[in-house]
Amino acid sequence: MPEARPPYPPFTLETARQKVQAAEDAWNTRDPHRVALAYTEDSVWRNRDRFLTGREEIVAFLTDKWRRELDYALRKSLWSFHDNRIAVRFQYESRDPDGQWWRSYGNELWEFDEYGLMRRREASIDDVAIEESGRRIFGPRPADEHGTDIPLR
Repeated sequence: MPEARPPYPPFTLETARQKVQAAEDAWNTRDPHRVALAYTEDSVWRNRDRFLTGREEIVAFLTDKWRRELDYALRKSLWSFHDNRIAVRFQYESRDPDGQWWRSYGNELWEFDEYGLMRRREASIDDVAIEESGRRIFGPRPADEHGTDIPLR
């Protein structure tokens, strides 16, 4: 049997929320190899203006990302779902090597195979410089805040 990453499509409201929280939790580890295991071997991505194919490129991309985006902390919210697709919106905060803090706002479109692995990810992301005092995302989300929506600003 191929690798599997439950929950599997078709998604329900409950399983779509579980998938979103699992993705948030994995990305907050900042472990490129762990994150890449949620994607098919031949997964295709568009991340901003970058196009990637396969886990090896995903690991390289994420390794570089988290070298540049220090103290990265992410929140995701389910936007919509249908069958084997999920749409999310997200925000993350990080600082660059010069100490400037950023909040990045984005939307992702996900498509899964029958084993619950993501085979396609499209991400549109905008960055806004913020003061350190304006931060609101600190590390992984505590369990009692799972499912809490993220504010627009």
